[in-house]
Amino acid sequence: MHVVTLIPGDGIGPEITKAVTDIFAAAQVPVQWEEQNAGQTTFDQSGELIPNALLKSLEKNKVALKGPITTPVGKGFRSINVTLRQKYDLYQNVRPSKTTPGIKTRYEGIDLVLFRENTEGLYSGLEMWDERLGIADAVARVTVEGSRKICRAAFAYAAKHGRKKVTLAHKANIIKMAGTLMINACKEASLEFPEIVFEDKIIDNMCMQLVGKPEQFDVIVTTNLFGDLLSDLCAGLVGGLGVVAGANIGDNMAIFEAVHGSAPDIAGQGKANPTALLRSALMMLHHLGEHAKADQIEKALEATLLHPEQCTGDLGGRASTSEFAQHIIEKL
Repeated sequence: MHVVTLIPGDGIGPEITKAVTDIFAAAQVPVQWEEQNAGQTTFDQSGELIPNALLKSLEKNKVALKGPITTPVGKGFRSINVTLRQKYDLYQNVRPSKTTPGIKTRYEGIDLVLFRENTEGLYSGLEMWDERLGIADAVARVTVEGSRKICRAAFAYAAKHGRKKVTLAHKANIIKMAGTLMINACKEASLEFPEIVFEDKIIDNMCMQLVGKPEQFDVIVTTNLFGDLLSDLCAGLVGGLGVVAGANIGDNMAIFEAVHGSAPDIAGQGKANPTALLRSALMMLHHLGEHAKADQIEKALEATLLHPEQCTGDLGGRASTSEFAQHIIEKL
């Protein structure tokens, strides 16, 4: 039995979390949930954005499933997500994007995975304000160690999962020193994994190539800000943030999460699509070695997506969140 920290989050978080836990229960997945929360709801109740009880649970269990969280404006941390990633060195933000039968998009044959460096770059929090000169500086800190870790993780993933190519997206033609760190780190990793083809592309060309011929890409690795942008772009290619998984992985901990927002405007109305959180939970099962259970639920999800009328409104159906989950359960 795997003990997993469950963070329902805010807004639609509790609804989609319940859908996932109901599906896991029906599939008899060997997971015991230890529920702790963070964000706006927790702040309103206790005055804490990230309670110590949550941190202790994460440090004990090492694996978590997290719903969308609202960070209160003007209070506390810049971002709860960024805080957890940096505190526990969750340096890999892993975002698969794959076309799915039943989800209509402009593209076919997309099956790519993006590795975004998750703790450095422009998200390091190194900002300075000179009121006298009216100048704000934001430092994009990139380190040799950080570059090596994320690049090697991308190559190791490609080798483990039978992928053929890793593409680095960078801006080394302009941001020369920081960009070159990533290029050198990928070249080092490619020597360790010679069976994997390595290529690099300048970020603006990468964006054009992704929307023109996305099926040419396999595994993509890049820095924090570029990864933030590209991951949402890739999600848009396959149906949007409501259908893609996300994971924040370090050497000692992993937090799996839906990457969309908390959508407070539809909270409590049963309209939320649980697919993204469910797919994140399936990534978690693979991480835990529960491959058969993950595959069983994935097949039931895909079978349900083939019937739009059984899905939520954003997928063309009329089902509520709980009804959508029930249709998946019926196909397990």
